[in-house]
Amino acid sequence: MTLPPLFQQDLFNSKYKEEPTMSSNVRPATMERITTPALAESFIDQQLIELRQQIGDKKVLLALSGGVDSSVVAALLIKAIGKQLICVHVNHGLLRKGEPEQVIEVFQNQMDANLIYVDAVDRFLDKLAGISDPEQKRKIIGKEFIDVFAEEAQKLEGISFLAQGTIYPDILESDGIKSHHNVGGLPEDLQFELVEPVKLLYKDEVRVVGKALGLPDNMVYRQPFPGPGLGVRCIGAITRDRLEAVRESDAILREEFAKNGLEGKVWQYFTVVPDIKSTGIIDGKRSFDWPVIIRAVNTVDAVTAEVAQLDFGMMQHIVDRITHEVSGVNRVLWDLTPKPTGTIEWE
Repeated sequence: MTLPPLFQQDLFNSKYKEEPTMSSNVRPATMERITTPALAESFIDQQLIELRQQIGDKKVLLALSGGVDSSVVAALLIKAIGKQLICVHVNHGLLRKGEPEQVIEVFQNQMDANLIYVDAVDRFLDKLAGISDPEQKRKIIGKEFIDVFAEEAQKLEGISFLAQGTIYPDILESDGIKSHHNVGGLPEDLQFELVEPVKLLYKDEVRVVGKALGLPDNMVYRQPFPGPGLGVRCIGAITRDRLEAVRESDAILREEFAKNGLEGKVWQYFTVVPDIKSTGIIDGKRSFDWPVIIRAVNTVDAVTAEVAQLDFGMMQHIVDRITHEVSGVNRVLWDLTPKPTGTIEWE
């Protein structure tokens, strides 16, 4: 049963004895963790009030990646101000299979969001051609994203606010200095006031709020995903065919983990395709193709990580599917290295 708004507000205020206004970067010591639908609904009601007061009748711009943080912010703002929110989704060609389509389906088709879709695949991949150093790849992807987003922002009129999916660990990690912004380094002529409605929440709380807002589970419980996307899982210089091998093998892995009830139980799992080839046999003929490396780990804080203990029969089935369904692949390896000595990602 849903409580009337007045009672929801009373519940929120009783749980949060210091009202956690989003104007502060400090989470009140008395702020209870949002762990239930009732607390999530109360948080949402409070945010709707604050967002409408802050924004009024002005327009807000949001870079919508499809990750849980930006998706929850988008859903909150759509509920608060509707078409005053303008979402920009940049497809840089480094997202997982089906993710751009999901953003369009959920936000444009289901939520009727004001969504601008930018197909920048060729632009990003052309810039990355021949670049093998991982740090240089990260810098190119970051700079190009900022440039594309800024170009789209400059086409729009009357934008007063920039919304971001900043969460509380971001603030803690940067000592309250928001150098971690999802969209940082915008040109000086694009000066917006910030809207950060979930900046006092931890990741688990953001997920509870996302569920209460009606976002799909595979968006709410989306795994941690590096900012450069699949660009750092296509080891070495990115080529389009090897990038597709990463995308397709990753999709098979995620599908099989979901079928076996491991979605949400294993902290992170993904595939990597390095820029090396080995001899194999496909359809009775010699092949010289790439290996796919599978990484599946559990961790509490991402500082250390242990390899997930998995059913060997399931592992064999995944190997069979990848070697038979992914073009250019003849071998699958499982990475059994804990952190340390290995990092979670390969690049």
